Amino acid sequence: MNIPQNLKQFESLVQIIAFLRSPNGCPWDRKQTHESLREHLLEESYEVLDVLDEFDHTKLCSELGDLLLQIVMHAQVAKEKSEFDIGDVIESINRKLVYRHPHVFGSADTSDASEILTCWEELKTKERKEDDGMLDGVPKALPALSYSQSVQDRVARVGFDWPDDDGVIDKLAEEIIEFKKVASPQERATEFGDVLFTLANYARRQNIDLESALRSANHKFYRRFSFMEKLCRERKLGLAGMTFEEQNKLWDEAKRAVG
Repeated sequence: MNIPQNLKQFESLVQIIAFLRSPNGCPWDRKQTHESLREHLLEESYEVLDVLDEFDHTKLCSELGDLLLQIVMHAQVAKEKSEFDIGDVIESINRKLVYRHPHVFGSADTSDASEILTCWEELKTKERKEDDGMLDGVPKALPALSYSQSVQDRVARVGFDWPDDDGVIDKLAEEIIEFKKVASPQERATEFGDVLFTLANYARRQNIDLESALRSANHKFYRRFSFMEKLCRERKLGLAGMTFEEQNKLWDEAKRAVG
């Protein structure tokens, strides 16, 4: 195969992947299936999330390319099995976008964001099978915090939500009291799950993406603790041998240094 002249064209990517999957292509690419590609799709998705947290546009461009590769690879595997091809994928999302935006492409007169979400949910309801519920469309493979926020967001669209933030705070206080009362490890795990679920709901109401917020907190802890270790190496100190107060002094120094 000759390398496509214009590597900015989407069709060039489709051609390259098709060739890699051909008898004259790459043995590794040829043996991939929808199942074997699952872990790569998940990994590439998380790498995109990482660079979004870093606000690095150059890395984002590269990681989006890696994610796009996974999509086109799945489409090529499906094409070889006569299931669908990349054109069907593109047509499907185009039709969905047009159908779910009647206020843009149709005659519906909706401009308020909350009204648009209500309309969106009504349209999705029409698309569902008779026995499907609102929550059936939320991927169960989502990380638990994201799943929690997604399902609570779905039910809030039909009014199943606290009327104000105070109700959620009261519920959180109630869940914490229940958590403190139980004794067995299984009960404590169950009640702690309820605490997290309520926290996820409050974060949703504050327009806080809980996964992003926690990733940010994790990164901050990593920076600070790594700086503490650096100070210990420079000063020939043993972190494990320090008192809690001495460790806290180092922590405060790290906070000032790396934020």
